[in-house]
Amino acid sequence: MDAETIRELIEKGLPGAQARVQGDDGVHFEATVVSEVFQGKLPLARHRMVYATLGELMGGAIHALQLKTVTPDEAA
Repeated sequence: MDAETIRELIEKGLPGAQARVQGDDGVHFEATVVSEVFQGKLPLARHRMVYATLGELMGGAIHALQLKTVTPDEAA
């Protein structure tokens, strides 16, 4: 697994989102995801939305994913 593939999956699963993903060892990653759909949602709900875009890869090909999820206003 690589950071670019994860970025693409997140952005495909959350249309309009912008994701920045880093990770050098192929199993541990960090991602910052900016999306309007996070507006009014608690952090846990936001994280679940991102995990849903990755499906079965979580806990398998992606061992760990540290997330920062923000709205465009929060990112500014």
